[in-house]
Amino acid sequence: MLPFSSSFTGFIIVAFAVAYFLSASIKILKEYERGVVFRLGRIIPVKGPGLVIIWPIIDKLVRVSLRTVTMDVPPQDVITKDNITVKVNAVVYFRPIDPVKAITEVEDFYYATSQMAQTTLRSILGQGQLDDLLSKREELNAELQKVIDFHTGPWGVKVSAVEVKNVDLPVEMQRVIARQAEAERERRSKIIHAEGEFQASQMLADAAKIISTESGALQLRYLQTLTEIAVEKNSTIIFPIPIDLIKAFMEKQGKDDK
Repeated sequence: MLPFSSSFTGFIIVAFAVAYFLSASIKILKEYERGVVFRLGRIIPVKGPGLVIIWPIIDKLVRVSLRTVTMDVPPQDVITKDNITVKVNAVVYFRPIDPVKAITEVEDFYYATSQMAQTTLRSILGQGQLDDLLSKREELNAELQKVIDFHTGPWGVKVSAVEVKNVDLPVEMQRVIARQAEAERERRSKIIHAEGEFQASQMLADAAKIISTESGALQLRYLQTLTEIAVEKNSTIIFPIPIDLIKAFMEKQGKDDK
């Protein structure tokens, strides 16, 4: 019985050793993953995707995802060029394009990209005024993407886009902007009213010129005014009649008397 027990124990040990060797040596990488393999501390060509076989103990495989990462930049206190303090947060889209550099050039490229985005956000936005931060959002996004991508390029990380999400203004500044917007609306209203008065005065001047040159036009305008007044029946209106309107009748009456 003892020899059988020893052989069974040896078989179990060999089976566990084989299972461990297979599990440690066979790796499956997804389509979006690559494997950076260190063999005795030295990098060998990148593996994946699919089935990858490595030597246990001798090789060490580090998985790198090539998918785009969406990273929120925490709110940062930014002092603009006109000395106004605002809180700004953003979102950064990036992905590693060189797995070897992403592993060997920086200790943690996720953390490093996050810190670079925060410092760049404060630096770039602090160079402009508050009006630029509120109105030139697309230009600032492009500048942030360009600067962050320049610094992360040596790490094998590509920053595809940076979007400023929210700009939190102090309460006092919100009131100032509200008053400014109200004053702007009032200014536009006055300009529109003045333009309307100017156009109306021009049209009245043109009408006066036409009426002054055409006597018939003056009489027609006179009759139109009488028609409009006749609509109101709640008052008595004494309206002088121009001699030109009854001149023909007077001349005819004079001829008849003769």
